[in-house]
Amino acid sequence: MKQIVIDEAFVAAVVPARKASSHKRMNGTVCVVGGSRLYHGAPYLSAMGAMRSGVDLVYVAVPAPIASPLRSLSPDLIVVPLPDGKLTRGSVSKLLSWVRDVDCFALGPGLGPQKPEWVAVAASQLRTAGKSLVVDADALRPETLGAIENSGTVVTPHAKEFERLFGEALPKGSAERMESARSNAAKHKVTVLLKGPTDIITDGERVALNETHSPAMTVGGTGDVLTGVTAGLLAKSVPPFEAACAAAFINGSAGAEAARHLGLHITASDVVNQIATVMKRFDRLE
Repeated sequence: MKQIVIDEAFVAAVVPARKASSHKRMNGTVCVVGGSRLYHGAPYLSAMGAMRSGVDLVYVAVPAPIASPLRSLSPDLIVVPLPDGKLTRGSVSKLLSWVRDVDCFALGPGLGPQKPEWVAVAASQLRTAGKSLVVDADALRPETLGAIENSGTVVTPHAKEFERLFGEALPKGSAERMESARSNAAKHKVTVLLKGPTDIITDGERVALNETHSPAMTVGGTGDVLTGVTAGLLAKSVPPFEAACAAAFINGSAGAEAARHLGLHITASDVVNQIATVMKRFDRLE
């Protein structure tokens, strides 16, 4: 099993150069699908993570009752009100008729309890409509796994979500955790980004470790930011394994940078605000 330690050189080789003659949509388009009456912050944080990753357009599709409040948070996002209060086949079909040419969809942030079969259908529809897909949070269920197998989709679970998604207990030892993540990624042909004090990223063949973190990042929402950064890199045509590795490094570094300024009192928005500082190291034109 090939094991990689993610460092700045790895990320520098992964983040693509921007063409000096760029125009809108050349650098990626992301659509975050999630949110609920209770959780409006999660899709917003994911969308801002994607925006700060350097893509050109970010849509965020949420239930209609929270669309206007979400619009008020940022003029940089295109907010799409989903017609149903929950994620349904009809609401996703409407979304896909309104929003076209999306490079990467991110499904799950703030979605809340849903009918698992509806989420699975949504995952299947979005996987087909976009070039790539990230699945997180409430969308990480066995039913969804069946809809995304063999697709190279990136899943971003923490420990409990991993156990729910794959239906097995996650070992405590680090070597055993790596093997559990690797074997499930290989079995289902997805890329796994298992979040933790040390992130484990694997596509079933390669395994990478990311140790850029701060203890302050236990605050809610930092995982949603990570989902957005992952989606942003995928939208720039970075391959799934490399995108997940680089996103983990960038997100963790942004959290550490926020904690350097603010101590153990950061918010997920503080992490978003440091992404540009981190990614500026990797900027180049061609």
